[in-house]
Amino acid sequence: MNVLVCVKRVPQTGGRIVLTGDGQDIDTKFLGFTISPHEECGVEEAVRIVEANGGASTVLTLGPAGAEDQLRDAMALGIDRAVLLETDGSEWDPVSTAAAIADAVRAQEAANGPFDLILFGNESADSGGFQVGIRVAVALGRPVVTGLKGLTVGEGSAVARREATGGGWETYELPLPAVVGVKEGINLPRYPSVPGRLRARKKDVERIAVGAAGSSGSGAAGAGGSPIGPSKVLLWLPQEQASQVEILGRGADAAPAVVDLLQKIGAVRS
Repeated sequence: MNVLVCVKRVPQTGGRIVLTGDGQDIDTKFLGFTISPHEECGVEEAVRIVEANGGASTVLTLGPAGAEDQLRDAMALGIDRAVLLETDGSEWDPVSTAAAIADAVRAQEAANGPFDLILFGNESADSGGFQVGIRVAVALGRPVVTGLKGLTVGEGSAVARREATGGGWETYELPLPAVVGVKEGINLPRYPSVPGRLRARKKDVERIAVGAAGSSGSGAAGAGGSPIGPSKVLLWLPQEQASQVEILGRGADAAPAVVDLLQKIGAVRS
């Protein structure tokens, strides 16, 4: 079983989000980076599939040189090898991203044999476009199912399960090779061990320069090399809602005011 999992380097969302002065990017000076949560589950699923069926696993990302850290995090969890499609750090739209990944998959398969299964996270934590995995599958001519919360891989096929609208489950059988998009909750990702991190530091990361967004050879750009589809104008942060605290009193003297407030909001009746 030869498995590829594609991940994306995204800012950690636990901190305060600040934009750059021109409103075009997130200021990451005080933010760390990580793998999107759905893709963390994709990495774990790839490791489990190879553990159960034998074979090899590869992790791939498109991003700046610093994205090597996220690839090594994946290898620390048990992924065998890593490929970095190295960019100049500029933002890539889903069309260009999918075209570059599809080109890389073809090149990797020509050199190392076909991938039986390609895993994506259902969507990335930053842009949430829900597009790249589907576009890659279409470009490669392979069946695809997204939104998965269950995946069983057998000989020549995979059974995929996802939650149906209104309750229940939808079940699909896909012939291999196939592409799937997994959601957080399909598994519980393991923590990297110290030996795993040490092994990951010694492994090579294959680097492939891919140039600027829209310059892929798969028709990801329109005439003149301009990206296809909408272009970003400006990022905008919603206004924070101010919180207010009203002190009703102190000690037993506050009891009447508390009762009045509960009656006012309908929590108790007189």
